[in-house]
Amino acid sequence: MPELPEIQALAERLDAALGGAALRGIDAIHFSSLKTYAPRPDSLLGRVLEQIDRRGKFLVLEFGGPRLLVHLSQGGRVDVEDPPKSTRPRGAVLRIGFEERASLLVKEFGRERKVGWWVLADGDEGPLARLGPDALSAELAVLLHGSDDARRVHTILRDQRTVAGIGRGYADDVLHRARLSPYATPASLSPEQLETLSASVREVLEEALEIERRRTGGLPTKLGDHFAAHGRWGQPCPRCGGDLRRVSYEAYEVTYCPSCQTGGKVLADRRLSRIVR
Repeated sequence: MPELPEIQALAERLDAALGGAALRGIDAIHFSSLKTYAPRPDSLLGRVLEQIDRRGKFLVLEFGGPRLLVHLSQGGRVDVEDPPKSTRPRGAVLRIGFEERASLLVKEFGRERKVGWWVLADGDEGPLARLGPDALSAELAVLLHGSDDARRVHTILRDQRTVAGIGRGYADDVLHRARLSPYATPASLSPEQLETLSASVREVLEEALEIERRRTGGLPTKLGDHFAAHGRWGQPCPRCGGDLRRVSYEAYEVTYCPSCQTGGKVLADRRLSRIVR
């Protein structure tokens, strides 16, 4: 579930703690999570970590040309091990060690096994080449206003090829802030609503980033405690006090407020519809 605010704040913390250190070791604990075969991971040993940055929901470790990418997917988390450790706890995926600094342990909870990491040669964009404009970039407003995309806005916001950095959680909160239905399409929205949507993306992400910057260390197991709507179905809407509702899909849920977002209409929940048929 880590999205732009969590990954951006994490990158800033890790860069402050590890920037300028030489790479001491890479322990591919769960080797199938490595998505590249060349360059070899050990080709980075001894290189200085120039910067840790973010692109979309990827952590980007810059080694003066070559890069190491980490994508935490839904269940990935990061521990900062100070002092460094050599144990292999349950769920461990990757350990990255640095000379005279802390080490990073990437872990994954759950059964999906979608955490991945890449070693890229200088100039190779790898999976970054498929990403759309960053959700906090000025390009997003242009994209939304000129869009002929027939998909629902909730789907567009979550598609990393269209908008990079937003997932299920912040898509729910952005549309709740904008008072827009998750089923709305760009063509169905007025220019004023599209402007509100663009502003809501920036407001929600920047507010969340400010909160995430208060964390220390890596990423804990529990995230998203500051969501306004996402995952809070059945609870009162923080704006109007009405009940938040959800639409359940096979792999995820959409949370919304009927009063604030859909004119009082309760959207069909496929999970419940199957039960009552």
